[in-house]
Amino acid sequence: MRPPLAQRLTAQRFRRELTLPEGLLWRELKGRKLAGLHFRRQHPVGPYILDFYCEELRLAFEVDGEAHCFDDRPRRDAERDAWLEDRGISTLRIPARDILASPKSAIERILEIVSARPLRPSGPPPPHRGGGS
Repeated sequence: MRPPLAQRLTAQRFRRELTLPEGLLWRELKGRKLAGLHFRRQHPVGPYILDFYCEELRLAFEVDGEAHCFDDRPRRDAERDAWLEDRGISTLRIPARDILASPKSAIERILEIVSARPLRPSGPPPPHRGGGS
C-alpha cells in the first residue's frame, strides 16, 4: 500500500536535507556498496519514515542524535521499534556521534549485523502479532 501524499512529500524533503551523520552513512550504503544490498533512505513505512531501510533483510537503520536521549524520545523510539518489529522489520539504532567519530567503524558494525542475517525469503511478509492484517 502506498503511503499518503503528505508522508511521501515529507520523506522527499528529508532525503534532500540529510544530517551530516546520515549523509556520511548514505555515502557508504548507496549503490549497493554494502554487501551488494539495496538500501533506501528516508523510506516511509506506516506512520513512520525510516532513516535507512533494506527490504531484502527487513532491516531499518536509525541514526539517533542527542535528542533521542531526552524527554519522551526513548519511549517513543521503543514504541516505534515495537511497531516495526510487529511487521517483521528489525531496527538497528546507531548514535550519530559514533558515525561522526568513525564512519568506518559504524559501517563495520553494520556489516557484522548484515552478514549475520539471512535474506528475506520470497513471499508475503510475516503476519502482524495477534494475527490479521
